[in-house]
Amino acid sequence: MKPLTLLNIDAAIHLIFGIVLMFFPRILIGALGIPAPGTAFYASILGAVLTGVGLALLAERFRGIFGIPGLGFGGAICIKICAGGVLTAWLVHGGLPVPMHGDLLLWLVALALLGLSGAEFWAQLKHNQDGVDSRNSVVP
Repeated sequence: MKPLTLLNIDAAIHLIFGIVLMFFPRILIGALGIPAPGTAFYASILGAVLTGVGLALLAERFRGIFGIPGLGFGGAICIKICAGGVLTAWLVHGGLPVPMHGDLLLWLVALALLGLSGAEFWAQLKHNQDGVDSRNSVVP
């Protein structure tokens, strides 16, 4: 898959989950079946962070148009590996009181995070092996 395609997918995922979590945290928490906090504060803050990451990815994607560097593949890969790894550890060792549908959805999210980060890492390696200098941008 091309780096630009992966950057678009990554930005879309972050923006969708971020906006839903930022504005409708209780609905998403209920749909996942995960333990609900007493307040939606932390969920909405996480939504804002995810939205910011999505916007930073879009800034990188459209760097040529706006001239503003954003979050490149290296940063995006690190964020997804950390999030996917911690989520996987919670699912394996945390004993979360989550219904089966929530457990399944959380496993899908963890695998998607780790899978997408692997695909982005592979695409960037291939991009670099093609002789493209990626120190300034992930896009050709």
